Amino acid sequence: MPQSDTQGGRATKLFGRRTGRPLRPSLQQLIDQELPRRALALPRTSNSLDVEALFPGKRELWLEIGFGGGEHLAAQAAANPDVGIIGAEIFRNGIATLLRALVDKGCDNVRVLEEDARLLLPALRDASLDRVFLLFPDPWPKSRHHKRRFLQQETLDELARVMKGGAEFRLASDDPGYLAWMLRHLLQHPDFEWLASRAADWRERPEGWPQTRYEAKALEEGRRPAFLRFRRRSR
Repeated sequence: MPQSDTQGGRATKLFGRRTGRPLRPSLQQLIDQELPRRALALPRTSNSLDVEALFPGKRELWLEIGFGGGEHLAAQAAANPDVGIIGAEIFRNGIATLLRALVDKGCDNVRVLEEDARLLLPALRDASLDRVFLLFPDPWPKSRHHKRRFLQQETLDELARVMKGGAEFRLASDDPGYLAWMLRHLLQHPDFEWLASRAADWRERPEGWPQTRYEAKALEEGRRPAFLRFRRRSR
């Protein structure tokens, strides 16, 4: 997932690709026809995103940060048609792949933000999210690039603000360094608690957690992913 430098929790300079190989005509057609009606425009002021208007009649609001190829997001959307899901991703090839899956599955409960998710968080109202996903983000392994990682004190503070009490935060990584980073930051944050009670709780992907292409690639290359479930403490 492309990342950006931040200042006060807000993205200031984007790192990563917006495009890869030229899209096939069928995927470009999806971008042209499907993205406009599924796209989410950022509000101009903080705490002003009207979730009820965006997803009328939906019982919950979920957010996936950097959905990559969209396999997980599309599977969740199909399995939970009564939930509204925002997917944030800047890589247009991945957005096209997600749109194809949404059309194939007949899902209309997803809105796509073609921006860094950190730009979205200030626009969300307090206690508006029921679930958040951060799956296999770019680990930025070099020490000088750690500031580019999505998971920082500032973003956790913002997530704690916009997540409801009891909301779940699901994370996954196959990078040992980033896994340690995730655990350290989340365990130190007063608003989050780890739901694991045994090793299998983080070594095995839980039921209802669809696989991504990044997990499949990690397993093929001999890397063992970890799956973390945290809960936003009661407000």
